[in-house]
Amino acid sequence: MEHEPSIFEQRDEAAEALSLERARADYAAGRYHDHATVSAWLRTWGTPNRKSFREWLKSSG
Repeated sequence: MEHEPSIFEQRDEAAEALSLERARADYAAGRYHDHATVSAWLRTWGTPNRKSFREWLKSSG
């Protein structure tokens, strides 16, 4: 019996290409945050101080 891939194993190359295009456009437009900033936000997960990224940015800056 041959294994039938699940929906999570099937690649959607058009969706991946569009996602990469959008990511590159965001980066080129300066819509990104450095690793240290995102890492600091992730350390709030599982704590009472967890907020959405946007809220956290406003309150931490």
